[in-house]
Amino acid sequence: MSSKSIEALARENVRQLTPYQSARRLGGKGDVWLNANEYPTPVAFELTQQTLNRYPECQPEAVITRYAAYAGLNKDQVLVNRGADEGIELVVRAFCEPGQDAIMICPPTYGMYSVSAETIGVECRKVPTLANWQLDLPAMQAQLDGVKVVFVCSPNNPTGQVINPEDLKSLLEMTRDRAIVVADEAYIEFCPQATLTTWLQDYPHLVVLRTLSKAFALAGLRCGFTLANKPVIDLLLKVIAPYPLSTPVADIAAQALSEAGLTAMRGRVAEILRNRRELVSALQALPGVEQVYPSDTNYVLFKLSECSVVFKSLWDQGIILRDQSKQPGLGGCLRITIGTEAECQRVVTALNALSASITAE
Repeated sequence: MSSKSIEALARENVRQLTPYQSARRLGGKGDVWLNANEYPTPVAFELTQQTLNRYPECQPEAVITRYAAYAGLNKDQVLVNRGADEGIELVVRAFCEPGQDAIMICPPTYGMYSVSAETIGVECRKVPTLANWQLDLPAMQAQLDGVKVVFVCSPNNPTGQVINPEDLKSLLEMTRDRAIVVADEAYIEFCPQATLTTWLQDYPHLVVLRTLSKAFALAGLRCGFTLANKPVIDLLLKVIAPYPLSTPVADIAAQALSEAGLTAMRGRVAEILRNRRELVSALQALPGVEQVYPSDTNYVLFKLSECSVVFKSLWDQGIILRDQSKQPGLGGCLRITIGTEAECQRVVTALNALSASITAE
């Protein structure tokens, strides 16, 4: 069977789909990786579970119990899944009828919302944010018919800012009895006061996504959480895989959520926030940097006059950033993950040298 005939067997929306361009798919060869919003150094764990001959629990008790305590929720409000990305897909699969319903997103934002919807055959309705990257509520309301799920990332990736809580309340009122609202809180550990988990008691259609990939320094573990009221969790349990977490993943996740693990996580957050302050100050002083945008996350978005030249030059030096210039409203913008103090200094030194060379020309 030829590759052409294999492609013909595929669903049309999959044939037309552009996959999400993750940091690893984009590649690059370097030793300063600041393009995937990861914690910059590895954290050591030792496996304690050796029963690999048995299937794991669908929802490992220790992981669920500890995350519920950490999030201030009941156990029946917590679902553990393969990263927040699986949570996105589960919500779309559970609530959207392919070829009939739609999701709504507000670009610029995280790209997997649209990819998950389009893979399943669900329309993705895009309502661009305002100039300050806050929600355009009138435009959202005008396009809400037929929308079953609204995704809002707060703090938003890649812009870095928290979405105005009053706007989120307005959105939740607007969608009551009409649609599920998913608040993606992948970066919430860097601004814990902004979480919406306490709102679950008032909004039965609210879903909150979380992950261990960022502040917990476990991007390679692929472990995330979907937080919602029990009726939503019960529906998601109908469509989740029978064994979403392997035994080693559940083992390490439970360790990360212990009291010692939570203390270590908060220490990492404090370190990243210190490095972020220093990096922002250094970037603001650089010639060619037009603006450094406020951030509530472990990354910073900044705009510069020679964006493509800078990106390629740093790439060639083994310093890998994320080019966001093709996203709506982000022309000339790069996103930089907050690395170690030494990594941040290396970026600043390279940018300084590049600015001097561009000026000399």
